[in-house]
Amino acid sequence: MQTRPATLWPVQTLTQPDPALTRGCVLVPTMGALHAGHASLLRLARKIADERSVPAVATVFVNPTQFNESADFDRYPRTLEADLAMCEAAGIDAVLAPDAEVVYPPDDPVPVPKLPPVATQPGLEDHFRPGHFRGVCQVVSRLFDLTEPSAGVFGEKDWQQLQVVRAMTIAQGRGVEIVPGETVREPDGLAMSSRNTLLDKAARAKASGIAAALFRAASRKTPAEAEDALRRVLRERGIEPEYAVIRDAETLLDAGEGPCRLLVAARVGGVRLIDNTPWMPA
Repeated sequence: MQTRPATLWPVQTLTQPDPALTRGCVLVPTMGALHAGHASLLRLARKIADERSVPAVATVFVNPTQFNESADFDRYPRTLEADLAMCEAAGIDAVLAPDAEVVYPPDDPVPVPKLPPVATQPGLEDHFRPGHFRGVCQVVSRLFDLTEPSAGVFGEKDWQQLQVVRAMTIAQGRGVEIVPGETVREPDGLAMSSRNTLLDKAARAKASGIAAALFRAASRKTPAEAEDALRRVLRERGIEPEYAVIRDAETLLDAGEGPCRLLVAARVGGVRLIDNTPWMPA
């Protein structure tokens, strides 16, 4: 394994972009409030960076353009000191934690990239959070401009986002490899999320039903049986989903004969949670 570049250790905290420092890096874009799921992405970035002898870099930026509700943006957890400590523990070389004016200069509007078709598939995130992926594509494209990475690491928990970012990056011809990181779960199966801290005790207990429904559905033999099982278990757990569907894993079109993904979004105790798991034809 290659050693990390000595000039970048210990972790450097940047408030302004420094392409000379980050160019060619393996990047982990985050909105902060980091948890064990993020830590796994950071460690994956470190591993890939060591193999390529390039820096491992993270960004911490709560992006206002991807929130549909200002109240949701305002209450999003902000824990920069703890985030930096986690990045350093994972061996990250530099963390870019810019102000909004750096990412979105008032006198130089940042364009919104054209959304790929996977961003607007009916009945998924775009239906319930219109404009969300416009904000995601805008900020990811901008962070790529600021850091000039060779690869970006994104979690599988946000499955549709992962596919959107991959499709956007290919369309832009950036040559940035999009690397997926596996979802990390609590002992009861709940996917780790910064939003979990907003759940009260009762909602936290109920939220584990999302993973239970996904895992039960994943064992079914046909897409129709899987989707029926998914919705039934959610009902049994008292969870009313925004969507609970099975789709083609890459395009998010209706399930076909290839690999699929079971996808759920639901509000539990007023907190919106999303999760997914793979489904493979027998």
